[in-house]
Amino acid sequence: MDRQKETYRVTIAGSIINILLLAFKFAAGILGHSAAMIADAIHSLTDFVTDAIVLVFVRLGSKPTDRDHDYGHGKYETLASAIIGVSLLVVGMMICYSGVTKTYHAMCGEPLQQPGFIALAAAVASVVLKEWAYRFTVRVGRRCHSEAVVANAWHHRSDALSSVGTTVGIGGAIILGEKWAVLDPLTAIVVSFFIMKAAWSVLSKAVDELTDGSLPKETEDEIESIVSEDNEVSVVHNLCTRRIGNRIAIEMHVRMPGETSLYVAHRHATEIEQRLKQRFGADTHISIHLEPVKVNGHYEDPAVRQEQPQP
Repeated sequence: MDRQKETYRVTIAGSIINILLLAFKFAAGILGHSAAMIADAIHSLTDFVTDAIVLVFVRLGSKPTDRDHDYGHGKYETLASAIIGVSLLVVGMMICYSGVTKTYHAMCGEPLQQPGFIALAAAVASVVLKEWAYRFTVRVGRRCHSEAVVANAWHHRSDALSSVGTTVGIGGAIILGEKWAVLDPLTAIVVSFFIMKAAWSVLSKAVDELTDGSLPKETEDEIESIVSEDNEVSVVHNLCTRRIGNRIAIEMHVRMPGETSLYVAHRHATEIEQRLKQRFGADTHISIHLEPVKVNGHYEDPAVRQEQPQP
């Protein structure tokens, strides 16, 4: 519940910033005759929509396991990240198309209106506020291990980046004069590529999780290292890992001496689970399949082996 409250609080704070900027940017874009600022305002609109998505899906993802979801509801957060990534990608493509169209018309001789100072003021305000929103959102997202909140933070950062480009384009068009008004849509094109790059990063990670992609090799190596700290474990194999929202799942086979009693083997497995949960979180799903050590490439019954005469 604390995690849910914290993600709610940070998302609502970002929403308030988005609402204020949304109104200011649209007004500044229209009054200041700035295509780049209107594009920036549309980006802020998608930020507001993704805030709502995060609020809904984090609530769903925080639900405990039930009869229909033995592994919990964590994938809802991953789904939210995928939706945010798609929305970012669409916004980037729309901004790129608008910028290319306006630049083409300018090259054909169609005059472009020089943006006004109000558009420049809105761009500067957006850079400051959205970078601030990124920093406090990503900090909470990482602390709470919420990929949806981290993705939303990158939505704030992409808006800040687009506003940096918008500031340069509008400022250049104002300082250099009406003949350089084309800098405004050109900047929108450059900004769109930053947005699409961020979108691809968020979307590819979400798709990897939704398709049960394995954890990074260095994480799996660390898991094997933790398990191998147990002196009774000789081999760790068939290691399978994946992410379930804000937690991870680990499944593996481990080999112990065949003469080990079930009680002792269970105690070792429990100690391994405790060490893994200390490292990766108490909600980590862990499944350990115990096997006896192979003798000459195959399993042997220790009782039978002890009855055989020694050479």
